[in-house]
Amino acid sequence: MDSFEGELMNKELDITTVGKAFFTSSPKWGKKMFAFRNKLVGLFGLKTGTETENNLTEKGFTCEVGERLGLFQVLDKTHNEIVLGEDDRHLNFRISLLIDKTSKEGNQNSFTISTTVKFHNWWGVLYFLPVRPFHKLMVPAMLKNMIGQLEKKKLYTVKIDIK
Repeated sequence: MDSFEGELMNKELDITTVGKAFFTSSPKWGKKMFAFRNKLVGLFGLKTGTETENNLTEKGFTCEVGERLGLFQVLDKTHNEIVLGEDDRHLNFRISLLIDKTSKEGNQNSFTISTTVKFHNWWGVLYFLPVRPFHKLMVPAMLKNMIGQLEKKKLYTVKIDIK
């Protein structure tokens, strides 16, 4: 299990917006690696995903429990957390996207991405050996990109008062 934490200044963010940002936050090198991963593991009969960023709007994804985008199924959703994951023959994984509006002073929210992996057999362990170092680079990069996207939305939100 690992966790990476950042700060969000936008107190008005809802968890659905955060969930959608997850699917558009992968760095370019990460997208290429995921495409390579899908080609390789498909040869061994493991589950493969699709390009999530394009499917986000095409499928009208709303981040509700039971919805799926690529390899990621929404398993649970509360007002401040979304849990994504997948179960496969070799391993199960879970990703938590958590906003904590009470842990920081002022206008800041704590935003944490946590991941956990449960291995079912030696294939799972073997699979994750080359994945682990890239995972340790990918998740912080995604966290940074998500915060950038979410804060940018705040900066360009215009409030109009009509009198």
